[in-house]
Amino acid sequence: MPSELDPICVELGLAPSEAQAAALLRYLDLLQRWNATYNLTAVRDRAAMLTQHLGDCLALIPPLQRHAGQGRLLDVGSGGGLPGVVIATMLPGWDVTCVDAVGKKAAFVRQVAGALALPNLHAQHARIEDLKAPPFDVVTSRAFASLAEFTGLTRRHLAPGGVWIAMKGRAPDDEVAELPADIQVFHVEPLSVPGLDAQRCLVWMRIRKHP
Repeated sequence: MPSELDPICVELGLAPSEAQAAALLRYLDLLQRWNATYNLTAVRDRAAMLTQHLGDCLALIPPLQRHAGQGRLLDVGSGGGLPGVVIATMLPGWDVTCVDAVGKKAAFVRQVAGALALPNLHAQHARIEDLKAPPFDVVTSRAFASLAEFTGLTRRHLAPGGVWIAMKGRAPDDEVAELPADIQVFHVEPLSVPGLDAQRCLVWMRIRKHP
């Protein structure tokens, strides 16, 4: 049965199962409903949410699939669960923890995990500086902070050999220039988000290996 997600997934080369597509649309329903009370996102219109939130986060899935099939992933400043919920839904091999300093946003993600039956999705209400958790293979964020602040706050959560993936708009050359010398930007990957007339990219980073 055709769904409003189909054009986005086709353009991104994704083939979600019926259950995954239904879960993502259910998530969109929950986001829209809770947003009226909890102010999870400034985007109110469902069609805009579909493009600016689901489409934007679905664009991260193919690069993440290429990187690795499974592991532990931390979504920092997750808000209403973007991109963590989308990753947990599309890539069940990943164990995803969403952390946010706002309690109602973490509570929403917990609600989503239960409603969508996602045992690999977890939510923590904490400032990232105070989070206590085993290290993660991937640490990601979407519009959270500058690259220097993002990596500085999360360095202790990155497993040996792990990577940071920052979702950004246009390539943040000025932020890259401010990174400490031991952090290597090894890939800036342009993204094309279906239906979105705006620049998007992923900034891939890791701790530089000493020669």
